[in-house]
Amino acid sequence: MQIAVSIIILIASYVIGSTPSGLIIVKLISGKDVRTIESGRTGGTNAMRAAGIWAGLGTAILDVLKSAVCVWLVRWLLPGSTWMEIFAPLLAILGHNYSLFLVERNEQGRIRFHGGAGGGPAVGGAFGLWMPSILIIVPIGAIIIYLIGYASVTTMSIPIMTLLIFAYRTWSVGSPWQYIVYGLLAELLLIWALRPNIQRLMNGTERLVGLRARRKKKQADQSSSSTSTSS
Repeated sequence: MQIAVSIIILIASYVIGSTPSGLIIVKLISGKDVRTIESGRTGGTNAMRAAGIWAGLGTAILDVLKSAVCVWLVRWLLPGSTWMEIFAPLLAILGHNYSLFLVERNEQGRIRFHGGAGGGPAVGGAFGLWMPSILIIVPIGAIIIYLIGYASVTTMSIPIMTLLIFAYRTWSVGSPWQYIVYGLLAELLLIWALRPNIQRLMNGTERLVGLRARRKKKQADQSSSSTSTSS
C-alpha cells in the first residue's frame, strides 16, 4: 500500500510541477505567449520580461508553492518518509522544467518539453522542508541578482544555499541529512536546465539584470550621447 501511495505522490508531484504558472499568468495579463519572449521559459524572470513585475511576482509565488505543496502532501499521506519528502519536490522541479502540458514537436520531428529553469520550485522545496529557509534564500538571492546581474547565476545559487542551510541544521539540531541530498540533486537539475545560459556566461553574452544592467544601459546611453554630440 505504501509503495502505491508513493508512486501516486510522485506522479502527482510531476503533474503539479508541470502546471505552467507563468504561461497562464502572462496570457491572462497581456495575452502574450511567454514561450515567444526572450528565453522562452515559463518561470518568474521571463514572465516579468513578458508582462511586468506583478506577473513575475505572481509566477514566482505559484512556482514556489508547487513544490512546497508536494512536500506537505508527503507529510500528510506518508508521515515520516524522509526520502519521499525530498523526491516529491524534485519531481515538481522536473515537471516545472519539462512540463507535461507544454510538449511539442520541433522541425526535425523530435519531442520537446517547454518549462522554466527550476529556481522557484527549488525554493519551494526548501520552504516545504523547513519554512524559515525562505527568509534566508530569498533575501540573499535578491542581493545576488541585483549585484551580480545574472538570473541564471542566482537560480543556480538557490540549491547551494539550500544545501548549506540543511548541512548546518543537520550538524546543529539533527535535521535529516537527506535534506542535504535534496539541495545537491536540485542543483544538478538546475544546471542541466541552464546549459544554454552557462554557455552564454562563458561566452560573455548572458542577459544582465539589476544594478549591472542599469550601469551598462547608462554607459551605452552616455556613449550614444557623446557620439551624437561629436557628430
